[in-house]
Amino acid sequence: MADHRTEFTGAKLLLFAGARLVVLRRDQKPGLVWPGCLDFPGGGREGRETPEVCALRETQEEVGLVVPFDAVKFVHLRVVSNQVSWFFAAHLPETVLGDVRMGDEGQGWQAMRPEAYLADDTAIPHFQHILRVYLNRIGRDDA
Repeated sequence: MADHRTEFTGAKLLLFAGARLVVLRRDQKPGLVWPGCLDFPGGGREGRETPEVCALRETQEEVGLVVPFDAVKFVHLRVVSNQVSWFFAAHLPETVLGDVRMGDEGQGWQAMRPEAYLADDTAIPHFQHILRVYLNRIGRDDA
């Protein structure tokens, strides 16, 4: 049986800035999964990093924010065809939006209300499901 903490492909972060969710618009490159869709910060594992370190490194690379390790909460583990992805959430104050700096991946970023992400036709469908389950778990009304 695989140890999902040491054998995983990537990690994502549901990053809340106040009441809004920080999302990225994926590039439109050939061969890219979910091109042009709304994505959460995160990406592929490098070296022997942990799922949390992967999500935080990718978030810093993609939106320029250093999220405190102790702000990260486990949300979901997704295993599909031997591809293991971790999902975490972090809640930061809305003021961090002024510090967002786009990295070299993606077409742009935005901060949107979670219900807008859930209703957006360009959001990644299984990410919508993970967000909805998370919001229900924490008792938010916008799921």
